[in-house]
Amino acid sequence: MTTRGVLYVHSAPRALCPHVEWAVAGVLGVRVSLDWIRQPAAPGTWRSEFSFKGQAGTASKLASALRGWQLLRFEVTSEPCPTAEGERYSCTPDLGIFHAVTGIHGDIMIPEDRLRAALTRSQHGETDLEAEIAKLLGKPWDDELEPFRYAGEGAPVRWLHQVV
Repeated sequence: MTTRGVLYVHSAPRALCPHVEWAVAGVLGVRVSLDWIRQPAAPGTWRSEFSFKGQAGTASKLASALRGWQLLRFEVTSEPCPTAEGERYSCTPDLGIFHAVTGIHGDIMIPEDRLRAALTRSQHGETDLEAEIAKLLGKPWDDELEPFRYAGEGAPVRWLHQVV
């Protein structure tokens, strides 16, 4: 069963760009040439966006292939399909990798055991419940990546039309 997804490379030093392409090509099994544009949120870095179609689990493989590079910021998403839930991976140099399962509408689905563990840590005074839930939802990653998500000069723009 196939799924569709998107790789967002939010920032990468120029020297790392070909390595990102090679890693993506290695996962997908085809030659990949990304369109790189400057990332105004981090001068000296580049950004790219790549849509893919592949087997369920492709997003996981892409995230694993890219996660070890310290200067790379990226996100990988995949849509749910009949045999698998959707996925979202976010990665920053400071926070490392975040993974979430997503439902058919893009909502993050938090497994009950992770919620129970967060509640237990909160009840034992180890942490604040609000902070734990924010972490489960990926808020620290969203906060760090948000300035990099805005389209810079030359970035592709997708116009969405509301149907009433």
